[in-house]
Amino acid sequence: MKKVLLISANMMKKPYPVYPLGLDYVAGALQARYETRILDMNGLSSLDTLGDQIRQYAPDYIGLSIRNIDNTDTINSKGFLSDYQDLAAIIRKNSDAKLILGGSGYTIFPLEFLHALGADYGIAGEGERMCELLDGLETKSDVSEMPGMITKDTRSVSYRAWEGQTRRIFHPDAVHTKYYLSYGGMLNLQTKRGCPFRCSYCTYPHIEGGKMRFYEPEEIARQARELEDAGAKYIFMTDSAFNADYEHSRQVAQAFIDARVSIPWGGFFAPTVPPAGYYRILADAGLTHVEFGTESMCDPMLHRLRKPFAAADVFAAHREALQAGLYIAHYFLLGGPGENEQTLQETLTGVDQLEKAVFFFFCGIRIYPHTSIYDTAVREGQIRSSQNLIEPVFYQSPFISDVEIMQRVEAHAAGRVNWLIGAGESKATRILPRLYDRGHTGPLWEHLIP
Repeated sequence: MKKVLLISANMMKKPYPVYPLGLDYVAGALQARYETRILDMNGLSSLDTLGDQIRQYAPDYIGLSIRNIDNTDTINSKGFLSDYQDLAAIIRKNSDAKLILGGSGYTIFPLEFLHALGADYGIAGEGERMCELLDGLETKSDVSEMPGMITKDTRSVSYRAWEGQTRRIFHPDAVHTKYYLSYGGMLNLQTKRGCPFRCSYCTYPHIEGGKMRFYEPEEIARQARELEDAGAKYIFMTDSAFNADYEHSRQVAQAFIDARVSIPWGGFFAPTVPPAGYYRILADAGLTHVEFGTESMCDPMLHRLRKPFAAADVFAAHREALQAGLYIAHYFLLGGPGENEQTLQETLTGVDQLEKAVFFFFCGIRIYPHTSIYDTAVREGQIRSSQNLIEPVFYQSPFISDVEIMQRVEAHAAGRVNWLIGAGESKATRILPRLYDRGHTGPLWEHLIP
């Protein structure tokens, strides 16, 4: 049986490290015909350690999963391309195996990453297609026409959502699993793929498709119990928006209750108006943390960002979650098309009216291909259609700069500990790792709520 080594390239640990869920699904697709092993760079001490592991395992194929392209911070911007190039160089130095790239970050820049890292193949889209690619390579078939397959000769990419079976293979005793259990205690789940929303900056519909594909609630609950039995102290739902379908998410909550899942969980939510009692039902099933992708409290800005809600809906969703006894965080993306002093002030005034929550402010919107804000930036002359955006480029409002936005937000925050500004060196990135080192578990931002 041929051997496959799957490597998670993500090395971001602030504010907390994220378990490489996607590789569990890739391993599930490969398991019947290939021996697989997962290595996680977050759990390895150095690139030399990676080299040792590669030589010992001697794989026939190596899959490198790229999740993060950069730190998405407009003020302290850092791209990760050079880190991935160093990683690819270590792989090449220690193995002659075919190098195959994949992952959500890779899918946004499939041709650019393939050439920059000198890889043999890439998979744009969902990683289950790796089994099709390997089968094709083993039989010496032409893989170039397969959906999402990238070769060194590929000039354009055809995307298609995965329509086959999905199966997660979770190993509770794996080295990388133990790392996450010992540092924060958070593991994760996915309840569906695809996003029905069309937010102007978001890559989810491009990566997973715009049609939601649901997992059976009972299967999700079974996986949750599996994670709990392995020692997880908290579960994070990786869906783009857990409540994008209210009925399915309610069924998941009921399945958690039926399966007696007892550890807390949380996820990202759209601040749309929920059905009566929705958040109370989820709280009864163990939901403790709601992270709202709010982005703005100004209706014209929400419209330009193509959000499926208005500011009044944000207040309604916040109120319902608060009444259910949940911890609440709101995420804001400032500086989009049309942002000015007046729209920013409207957002800040609205935030002041949201009680008992933590607020994460990102001052500047990263421009990614396959998004409407990309089209806006091209139309306004901020970028060229031929421009390589693999290194961070941010949209700039013609009416207010990102520096002015950050200064205004910082002045308005007036040192409030629950206002976290920027992705690079915010209070969260300094405080939360210290709490994890002391043995605390979960996302922990709730400790910042006044």
